[in-house]
Amino acid sequence: MTPVLVSSAGRRGALVRAFRDAGAVVHGCDMQPELSSGCMLADHAHQVPRCTAPDFIDRIEDIVRANGIRLIVPTIDTELMAYAEAAPRLAAAGAYVHVSPPEVIAVVRDKTRTMEVLAAADLPVPDTCSEAELRAEPDRLGWPVFGKPVGGSASRGLGSYDSFAVLPDSFPEPMMFQPVLKGPEYTVNIFVDRAGQLQTVVPHLRIQTRAGEVEKGRTTRRADLRALAEGIVRALPQARGVLCFQVIDDAARGPRIIEINARFGGGYPLAHHAGAHFADWLMAELAGRPSGASDDWRDGVTMLRYDDAVFTG
Repeated sequence: MTPVLVSSAGRRGALVRAFRDAGAVVHGCDMQPELSSGCMLADHAHQVPRCTAPDFIDRIEDIVRANGIRLIVPTIDTELMAYAEAAPRLAAAGAYVHVSPPEVIAVVRDKTRTMEVLAAADLPVPDTCSEAELRAEPDRLGWPVFGKPVGGSASRGLGSYDSFAVLPDSFPEPMMFQPVLKGPEYTVNIFVDRAGQLQTVVPHLRIQTRAGEVEKGRTTRRADLRALAEGIVRALPQARGVLCFQVIDDAARGPRIIEINARFGGGYPLAHHAGAHFADWLMAELAGRPSGASDDWRDGVTMLRYDDAVFTG
């Protein structure tokens, strides 16, 4: 059995189970592991400092060396750069970090830069401007506009504004603005093998979301969304492993890419149940075997999430 560390395990119980089913002894880590259902469902749990703390990687390396961890799986945006920069160090300690290189993380963690890189690759993205640009030219996007933090995640700081008059006088962090898009939203889960080849593209319709994660979704095979995935991999040729991106299929403009997450998405369990076993494929690559990744997954699979509980003591 291969020891795997799911970082910032939080509520990622389904991801823990996916790696256990793939043949892993699963370790979870979190700031308060005793309050993390993902950690409690793991075989072993570890306490770590916040991922922005100066000793975060020191603690991760200690866990790796003490437990023979072979694979580290980050799960939140804010820890990606720390892991990307520390990947060589952690590899020397014996663990492969499932993360794209820092050059890729720098793009996807800056939503304005993401839009610029994708637009330069002729991929469809919404018109985008900074707060300063919007204030200097209020009608450049039309109204209403949608604002979000440049470095945001987990739906933090999102807002829709019907006119310049209701725009706040200031924001607590750098913001970007786009026209309000109207239409169904999709998450597209992709798997890029270690050779940089796009192997799998699994879109799912986000029927209903909660706190930024899909609560009800349905796999939907669409050639146009696969073409967008191919374009993203061309635009970010160093991307590796599991990524996901969001698309709004605007009624007037057509599909528009709104962001990329270089990690397992919260809706991964739907892709896994439909036959896209990313966890198994990463484990196969770790063992030096062909991943077995393919695009053979089931269309029309619906996920209906519900609240469950983990009890301790």
